[in-house]
Amino acid sequence: MAYEGIRAHRPLIMGRRGAVATNHPVATAAGLDILRAGGTAADAAVAISLTLGVVEPHMSGLGGDGFYHHWSARSGRAETFAGTGQAPLAATVARYKAEGGIPNRGPLSIQTPGKVAGLAALHAAHGARPWGALFGPAIEAAREGFAATHALRHFIGENRAHIAADATSRGIWLAGGAAPAVGSIIAQPALAATLQRLAAGGPEEIFRGALARDLAADLDDAGALVKAADLAAVAPLRAPPIAIPWRGFEVRQTPQPSMGFALLQMLRIVEGSDLAALGWGSAALVHLMVEAKKRAFLDREAEAGRENPDIAALLSDARCDAHAAAIGERAARLPVRATAEADTTYFCVVDAEGNAVSAIQSINGAFGSGVTGARTGILLNNRMSYWHLEEGHPNALAPGRRVRHTMNAPMVMKDGRPWMVFGTPGADNQVQVNFQVLVSCAVFGFDPQQALEAPRWTSSQPGQESNYPHAGDEVLTIERGFGETTIAGLRERGHQVKVVGDLEAACSVAAIRLLDNGVRMAGSDPRRDGWAAAW
Repeated sequence: MAYEGIRAHRPLIMGRRGAVATNHPVATAAGLDILRAGGTAADAAVAISLTLGVVEPHMSGLGGDGFYHHWSARSGRAETFAGTGQAPLAATVARYKAEGGIPNRGPLSIQTPGKVAGLAALHAAHGARPWGALFGPAIEAAREGFAATHALRHFIGENRAHIAADATSRGIWLAGGAAPAVGSIIAQPALAATLQRLAAGGPEEIFRGALARDLAADLDDAGALVKAADLAAVAPLRAPPIAIPWRGFEVRQTPQPSMGFALLQMLRIVEGSDLAALGWGSAALVHLMVEAKKRAFLDREAEAGRENPDIAALLSDARCDAHAAAIGERAARLPVRATAEADTTYFCVVDAEGNAVSAIQSINGAFGSGVTGARTGILLNNRMSYWHLEEGHPNALAPGRRVRHTMNAPMVMKDGRPWMVFGTPGADNQVQVNFQVLVSCAVFGFDPQQALEAPRWTSSQPGQESNYPHAGDEVLTIERGFGETTIAGLRERGHQVKVVGDLEAACSVAAIRLLDNGVRMAGSDPRRDGWAAAW
């Protein structure tokens, strides 16, 4: 039964033959067009991914990384594909300590981009249409231009300083000396040409072909540490998802180097509590979930990034029951370490056969490093800022090693089939917002649109932030829609509450819920440019 307590302002989108939810209308249209033309969910995912890199450039693109979680209706098998580059061979702890730390922006923040490798592996395994046939919407948006949205204008304004530091980036995003007006047309001809070369030459082109040579030259010109040999060494990671049973569902997540296991641990910590009895939106429920999140983040910091973390031990009854037993009536101060939010984009697709993709990709911070290649038009990531420089840290920088990621792409199963495909951008906020969305839908019966528009919270802990220098505070940020009673109750429990306006908290969730009768319910988040479609 649908939950009646949350009124969604956007309509719930429903269809029986396919559904798409992304963080931009142009990308949603690209994916839906592929599905209508007979493409698979994997085909649509490629078109969406490439298009998002054009129309939502501050969040993802060819210069970043991605994680793709696929379920096959025919085989009943799930697998994940990670396209994540490694630290450059020239990137050493000594080098960065000599620089005074890892810069959050600029050339030295650039890590080897790997997204295309993961996307290509997904397509090779589950695509039906030719690789080159999936580039049309992205090429058109880059060549002909797209209209600037309020969200894009906001992110350009917030990141003006590091955009302006690079001549090519400045020419695209600050062409008139200021953020473009809403509705202004933004074209990226160099990126359009790169997309055409990648479409014609295949995914190897960006790592080991002529395009790779141009990208390496762009990186050299910028002063980055990434070289041609680093690009040539990129390879996708392919692995089954990790999973837990939870209240009649199976919740699956992307494995290492994703930190998605933290969501599974949060769910296990609260599994023994009567969440429904606490009441949606109550101070008691929010407190319990926040405290579960804090404890899961202790293990995330201590274990994520190790070569072979013992995920089974982290998700065991003994570990999760001990965390649950430690939760008291008062807010605990749990710094994850002794002592910049990153940005990303998420999308999901379900096709006519029931194949599903949960996907997330990023260039780390908004506009990444701020550096755009003059030859290629590729905006490059600032993923180096995720590394730690302390000797012995599980995520310690080492040349050629992959960094751990906050990116995660969950999928919820019931009776052996997808029940909900969902996720969000938002760095350290991702798993905690996914936690809330799943509890709202699975425990309280929210439909996806209700869950995405419902008030949300995000918790920070000292030392939590993934970007160097890994800062953090004690603040619980909460949207005012929870109401005065809940907010007062949280303060009484010792939480340092920061209240923000409706729809002003972090993240931008996309979700598709699959009903037993074949209907796909798609929801989009109004906090950015989210858009859902179905047919």
